[in-house]
Amino acid sequence: MAYPFFSLSKSPRIRPIDFVAGNVAIRVEAVPDHGMATIWDADILIWAASQIVEARDAGLRTSRLMAATPYEILNFTGRGTSLRDYQRLKAALDRLQSTTVATTIRQPAEGRRHRFSWINEWHERSDARGRPDGIELIVPDWFYRAVLDDALILTIDRAYFDLTGGLDRWLYRLVRKHGGRQAGGWRFDFRHLHQKSGSLSPFKRFAFELRDIIRRQPLPGYVLFAEIETGGRMLLAFEPAAPCGQAVNGLVPSGTRGIVPSGTGGSCYREPKPGLTTCTTTENRALNLESNKDSNLEERRTAVETLIARTGAALKAGYRRRGRGPDEPVPREPELPLGKPGERQ
Repeated sequence: MAYPFFSLSKSPRIRPIDFVAGNVAIRVEAVPDHGMATIWDADILIWAASQIVEARDAGLRTSRLMAATPYEILNFTGRGTSLRDYQRLKAALDRLQSTTVATTIRQPAEGRRHRFSWINEWHERSDARGRPDGIELIVPDWFYRAVLDDALILTIDRAYFDLTGGLDRWLYRLVRKHGGRQAGGWRFDFRHLHQKSGSLSPFKRFAFELRDIIRRQPLPGYVLFAEIETGGRMLLAFEPAAPCGQAVNGLVPSGTRGIVPSGTGGSCYREPKPGLTTCTTTENRALNLESNKDSNLEERRTAVETLIARTGAALKAGYRRRGRGPDEPVPREPELPLGKPGERQ
């Protein structure tokens, strides 16, 4: 869920995604005719995974071959059912079928890659009278085995399908995978997120979009924070959102003159989401070393290498001090990459 398998833009993407971190390597390729599968196209795979899990839990035999009507898929993913929506569904199936992935994830031998398409093949069915009768598709074995592995499947909030931004959706998948419902939350380095997302945006633009997401707080079930270390490293921190407030027997004040039934069993009084978090914590969290080694340890390694380079430069400058003129500035001493955590924004 958290790796760069899909394009985060609705604009056609042809440029491949190349991601390497430790033993994990991913390359995603697209064809010019269809472009790369997007994170919105991945909603079809979420539907497929839900059908496989539901059948397995009901004691039914599961298969990589799946059949459904377009209406069922569109309704599950919260889309419309107009002719245009049907056409978009077919275009999404084409992108999923034409996008190829090569990855070392879940391979028994180190360095070996598994290559597949998100959908092996798909076609439209028709009944005996030639009328449309739904679609059939075959998911790849790599995906099918991941779905059957309970440890690799996480539930998502239905509000996920309402997220309109590609980065919003990818960030929710990342947070859901790493954070789950851990009370202490986790944090990620901005540059590591930029690399892991596979985004084509320059880092400055990517960081701007992250800060905007923190301002909007769109992720269901989680609260996001921006943190900054003494050395200037920007971090994205998150934690599960607090449960909503007082139950009111299924009625929610709507802001109108009357009371509007909410249709829920135990709803709550809802307040507008604040533009900024009200958290009063002033210190950064401890590093989540075990669950997020890539983000923390990789950045620390880079910081140490930077420190060594700065120290070497300062030592070389020290040897030249005797020949320095009176107006030349003294070289700045190297700064440690680790320091007391700074204030949370």
